[in-house]
Amino acid sequence: MRYFQIWWSVALFSFALTDLVEARKSQPNVVLIMADDLGYHDLGCYGHPKIKTPVLDQLAASGMRLTHFYSGATVCTPSRIALLTGAYPPRLGWSKGVVGYMIPTNQGLSPKALTMAEVFKASGYATGMFGKWHLGDRPSFRPHRQGFDQNYYVNKSNNQTTQIWNNDEVVEDPFDNRLLTEQFTREARGFIQKNKEQPFLLYVPYTAPHFPVEAHPDFKDTSHFGAYGDVVEELDFRIGELLKTLEQTKIADNTIVVFLSDNGPQPGEQALAKPFRGMKWDALEGGTRVPCIVSWPEAIPASSVSSALIAAIDLLPTLASACGIDLEPLKTGHPKIDGVNVMDTLTVKPGGIHPRKELLYWHGSEGFQAIRAGRWKLFPIAEDAGLTDGKQGVALFDLFNDPGEKNNISHQHPERVRIMQALANERLKDIADNSIDLEAE
Repeated sequence: MRYFQIWWSVALFSFALTDLVEARKSQPNVVLIMADDLGYHDLGCYGHPKIKTPVLDQLAASGMRLTHFYSGATVCTPSRIALLTGAYPPRLGWSKGVVGYMIPTNQGLSPKALTMAEVFKASGYATGMFGKWHLGDRPSFRPHRQGFDQNYYVNKSNNQTTQIWNNDEVVEDPFDNRLLTEQFTREARGFIQKNKEQPFLLYVPYTAPHFPVEAHPDFKDTSHFGAYGDVVEELDFRIGELLKTLEQTKIADNTIVVFLSDNGPQPGEQALAKPFRGMKWDALEGGTRVPCIVSWPEAIPASSVSSALIAAIDLLPTLASACGIDLEPLKTGHPKIDGVNVMDTLTVKPGGIHPRKELLYWHGSEGFQAIRAGRWKLFPIAEDAGLTDGKQGVALFDLFNDPGEKNNISHQHPERVRIMQALANERLKDIADNSIDLEAE
């Protein structure tokens, strides 16, 4: 009898442990890494001939590389709004600029917005943010009041501030710009180690390679692409440290890792967006089509590449779905989410239908400028596309055959122009009718 009781207790414990392990697997961790002003062409796996990025190249080899991925906007603040809320930035009140430049420092992302951190926190996830915030300086806008349990951050771009914050406290002033990537990585690794026994959302929006481009002493003059290459190669190395921490804590296989850039290259820097025209601030492909890599060993095929149209606004519903989080009850009373769940595309589900059919583009200081539908991209005003021939009032490009947006073929497809203009007007009206303001404090 005594033996049976012991056996039954051990069996119950084993069953409970199995259930716990299975439940844990149904709640993968999420590590969301964002570079700042990194161009489409600036990684080895995206074709750069001189910058060496073995860590990110390997991440792509272990998962999926996206070739038609779009950041949320072409400058810092709205791209972060889009990423964290899954909504087009104007739906949250953005019209132009970034906090500290065109947006007053007393304005920021409204607490009425539903952030990715709040979504995951409500589902039992630990949440941490280490890097660049740029969604508002004042107390009510800070990361720990937008869903992040732990944080260590600069509140604006590294050329706009000298301070590192934790919650409401300045912990370093002035910081050494050369050391920020190392510091953010150190804090992020600590967060992983602290929360390895529970599901977590880790957001690491690095300041690199945003200007001023200054290499860490250990990486100075080590690349074959000047200071910019030094900074990008350090970024790659530090991401390797993060991934190594996941492996050391034995949670790598149950972690979704996403890497992206917030927008295209800063004018005047060495960053490249080949083969695209345009850069940061404008709505040409170079300003908003960016590298994106998604790795999840449990579900995403290794060494896969997708040319599906996917945007940063899609990451919130996609990651929530992957982690078993029902967004519907959480959305009540909050602005609409424009993103769609693209997990079937990422996992190459047989028979899966890709849900994103079109996308709106935003100029950094002028708002809406273009719409993409399938392979076609329309600028309702040709001058916004940088065309100077003066012959066409609109500009239409076939991005499959003309990724550099050089040949305006609007005169060949008048009906397509009409349909896309009507679609853009419909989407813009919905945003205008269902939006909130940036909040002021």
